[in-house]
Amino acid sequence: MDSLYKSVSSLIIDNYYRAELHGFENIPEKGPVVIASNHSGNAFPHDSFVLDQLLWRSGNFPKDSKIRPLYSPKLAVNWWMRPFGLDNWWRLFGAIDQTYINFDRVLARGKRVIYYPEGIPGIGKGFNRKYRLQPFQPSFIKLSARYDVPVVPVYGINAEWINPASLTFRWMDRIFSRLLGIPFIPLPLALLALLFPFFFYFGFPCNMKFVAGSPIDVRKLLQSGGCARPEDPGREESEKAASEIQKNMQGELDRLVGKYGQKPYDVSTLIRSFKINRGKRWLMSPFGWPLLFTRHYRDYYDSANSRRTNSRWLRDWDIIGYYLPLGWIFLAIVRKLRKHPYGSRGLSKDQKIKKEGKYIWSVAKGTEND
Repeated sequence: MDSLYKSVSSLIIDNYYRAELHGFENIPEKGPVVIASNHSGNAFPHDSFVLDQLLWRSGNFPKDSKIRPLYSPKLAVNWWMRPFGLDNWWRLFGAIDQTYINFDRVLARGKRVIYYPEGIPGIGKGFNRKYRLQPFQPSFIKLSARYDVPVVPVYGINAEWINPASLTFRWMDRIFSRLLGIPFIPLPLALLALLFPFFFYFGFPCNMKFVAGSPIDVRKLLQSGGCARPEDPGREESEKAASEIQKNMQGELDRLVGKYGQKPYDVSTLIRSFKINRGKRWLMSPFGWPLLFTRHYRDYYDSANSRRTNSRWLRDWDIIGYYLPLGWIFLAIVRKLRKHPYGSRGLSKDQKIKKEGKYIWSVAKGTEND
């Protein structure tokens, strides 16, 4: 994680997105906490990556008390839903499989988590529904009440502008979900990404800002709504509380958009950033991300060649696939032909599943369950 921040994250969040976090003092320094944030409606969850790194840095890079994001295991099933196809990347990044049991166990152990109550619909809502919160899932209410854990709302501003060419239509999403298991199809981004893989991970240089609000005492909220047992609310009571938090967050989000969202790209600071980072312009922009992410990942597994320039280029030649027309075909073939850790040739089915991360990891058992 340290090397990821130094080599990759800081270059992107500070110089390309110029991201800021306000209100960090509202997050309890110790003890369990649920950070509940809105999602930007884009195909790839750039905002969750940026928020995670900002929180980690603001807390002075704690190792034992890092606020860990919960992520949908659906992001690990298809290799292209991981950053540049990097195997098991989300878990190596520090994320926890978002299952009810895992959510329960991490809070029971006093851990700190980032949770997106909109779920996958929050990512797939598209630019045509920007800043419109999707229905909140009630599980975070049930579990926060059970363990008396505060919920800190975090509002992401300008992240919706990562890709304004990402529009979704629910009737089309339902069709593709049934036929291909793909939860949503962003247009026209999907067409560009189909031709050039690079565009799937592309993000415009929006000036991301995150604002942490005041902690919410979930038990008090439930009591005020007439819940007789706030430590163990029923589903209907949890849904009612989740809906109330969503309504309140929507109002505050609208207010903060008016305050911080008037210059979603803030071109003047972007130009200044590019001037300062003359030798890193390509890498800090989306054009260099395939190389930046992939090289960092492979250097981790291949320390012998990590400092030898010629060896690294020979090792990383397949990155060109992200820029080729219909490069997905090229990348898929290369993944099958190259040996571990660059491909899956020679691996058994079980070894391949473990390598790629196509399983549900159980916090309760501390095991990897297919």
